[in-house]
Amino acid sequence: MVNAMRRVELKEKRTLLILLIFWLAVLSVVFGLTLTQRVSASLRRLPVYSVDTGEEKKIAVTFDVAWTDDTTDAILQILSEHSVRASFFFVGEFAEKYPESVRKICNAGHDIGNHSMHHNDASKLGYTELCADIEACNDLLFSLTGKTPTLYRAPSGAYDNEVIEAAESLGMNVIQWDADSIDWKNITPAKMTERVLGKLSPGGILLFHLGKQNTAEALSGILDDILARGYAIVPVSELLISGESYIDANGKQHPLP
Repeated sequence: MVNAMRRVELKEKRTLLILLIFWLAVLSVVFGLTLTQRVSASLRRLPVYSVDTGEEKKIAVTFDVAWTDDTTDAILQILSEHSVRASFFFVGEFAEKYPESVRKICNAGHDIGNHSMHHNDASKLGYTELCADIEACNDLLFSLTGKTPTLYRAPSGAYDNEVIEAAESLGMNVIQWDADSIDWKNITPAKMTERVLGKLSPGGILLFHLGKQNTAEALSGILDDILARGYAIVPVSELLISGESYIDANGKQHPLP
């Protein structure tokens, strides 16, 4: 009788132990997934705002191209006079409207970048839509220049992890800037110059726009000053680190140690 009771007792204990192990496993999975999700959500992806150029004093000048081509010839003339190659990020709709301007910029040796097909807020598009939008602009620019862009800049600089992942899945580097001329606000050439030069630092990426009032007037003096300070001005494609790299919390690209 005693032995029978002990057997029942042991069986009950085993059952309780099995149930305890089962629920611990369930809780571990649930809370483990929650923790993973939280960590994953906190890992914000960043585009390249600037580049660690080591001891080299070099920067990149970039232009977003989305509106008119009124200033194209003037900007290209100024860049040519200073022997500067820049990076131009084209909206597909602009390229459709002004194909000769795209070819002219490409033939002058400047980077041809992708600035979306329609200048919609990329952070509000789904992954599939993003890929389709980027590819449509790439295909158009390739048809005009024979070159497939490897640089992408989101419209208005609006991005999230999905934007970066979509662009990178297509083999593209996502580029921001660390010095905005805010020429899109039609500020005076003097204020534009003060703003850009005040933010100048090695590895910096400067942002201007085609078709904006006062940009051409300010640009020549800005380039003069940058070159006088001993900086080299290169396209973004040549500013980026070609080997293994990482991007820090401030968006600066560094070579891996």
